[in-house]
Amino acid sequence: MKYPDGLSAFPITPANVDGSVDLGALRQVLSPLLDARVDSIGLLGSTGTYMYLSREERCRAIETAADMSGPVPIIAGIGALRTDDAVRLAQDARSAGASAGLLAPVSYTPLTDDEVFEHFSTVARESGLPLCIYDNPGTTHFKFTSGLIGRLSRIERIVAVKSPAPEPAGIKSHHAELRAAVRDGFSLGYSGDWNSVEGLIAGASTWYSVLGGLFPHTCLSMVRAAQRNDADEARRLNATLEPVWSLFKEFSSLRVVYTIAELNHAIHAKPPRPILPLAPSARAKVEAALAGLPSGLR
Repeated sequence: MKYPDGLSAFPITPANVDGSVDLGALRQVLSPLLDARVDSIGLLGSTGTYMYLSREERCRAIETAADMSGPVPIIAGIGALRTDDAVRLAQDARSAGASAGLLAPVSYTPLTDDEVFEHFSTVARESGLPLCIYDNPGTTHFKFTSGLIGRLSRIERIVAVKSPAPEPAGIKSHHAELRAAVRDGFSLGYSGDWNSVEGLIAGASTWYSVLGGLFPHTCLSMVRAAQRNDADEARRLNATLEPVWSLFKEFSSLRVVYTIAELNHAIHAKPPRPILPLAPSARAKVEAALAGLPSGLR
């Protein structure tokens, strides 16, 4: 497969208090992304609270997204504690219409490099689904080395990596180190919205964007500017979003995007317990930041 580079937009997964996915609200969240023609949809990522959903609910979400996505590829979160569960989730995702799986080394006991290598190679081999490595040490407490990513890139059907973007001063060297480690054609991309534009400017193929799940047109404009080597325009657009980036850093992107989804789309979804909605004072900060953005960004 040709991996879908560009903007991968990560929406929330609206669900009821019992963990059942609200399919009507999910369609409401996905429609603007499809209208904007994002390059892919990162369904059931951390923003999509995949670890809080059952196997059945993940399936329902993927089937709904695939039914309405047309040519827009779905990259679906398939992480699980056990390798056999991750295999089944990957098989489900493939059957439901996902183009690729986003696999994180979720664990309770800290994993070794060899354990992670075996986990990923097994899921790739037994599921038949192309995989993107999800390097998210903030939640998994496992940090991929460039050497391990290089080893995994040579496994059939492991096709991409989603790396946390370092601070801007370190992105160019980080990207160069990864590019030297992986096989030709392997897709390198970044998450961590406030720094990801520098990853694109450095040559990364993909921005895995939380805010892209809410403001797809603005985020697409940043990606397209970087793709045509207009670094000044990409950085200018990134700077206009600084109020949002500050909120992400202060309250976490997950809590902030749930609030924005309510404010912008009138979706009454709450994050899964034990995560609580933002307190009124924090919610007021989000409202003020949104009101201060140029109208074309909202």
